[in-house]
Amino acid sequence: MNRRLPAWLLFALLLALAGCGFGLRQPVNFAFSSLYSGVPPTSPLGVELKRQLQSSGQLQYITEASRQQEAQAVLDILTEQRVKSVVGVSATGQVREFQLRLIIKFRLRTPQGKELIPETELVQQRALSYDEVFALAKEAEEALLYRNMQSDMVQQILRRLAAVKEI
Repeated sequence: MNRRLPAWLLFALLLALAGCGFGLRQPVNFAFSSLYSGVPPTSPLGVELKRQLQSSGQLQYITEASRQQEAQAVLDILTEQRVKSVVGVSATGQVREFQLRLIIKFRLRTPQGKELIPETELVQQRALSYDEVFALAKEAEEALLYRNMQSDMVQQILRRLAAVKEI
């Protein structure tokens, strides 16, 4: 009897997981098969966007301006702005905390100009404590925070692209 109890508990747990709708993340399905973006492919945002779009497997990502008319949809990155502002200082006037912000504005349209996603602004912000003693380490931490915010932004853009139902 005691040997069967763990098996029943495992079975009940698996049944509960199956009943709650748990499932592994599936590849993203887009309403279009090709996408053009004018983001420079060497920019950090362009590299991340290309990597994420190509991992979906079924989408052709075009970055050459001469081939823009071949794409079914055009992703315009209107602005990408990194802002670093001081939010905390010590009694002696030394900086103690920064706020890092990444702002991206984008829109999705057809090559003919039909707007699929209107101009949208995404904002991410992070707090960065600062100490002059660890200036080099804080510089590396800042770069890492910007990279993480950028990855989050690309994921948000992909979810919005996947939400487009028809062209």
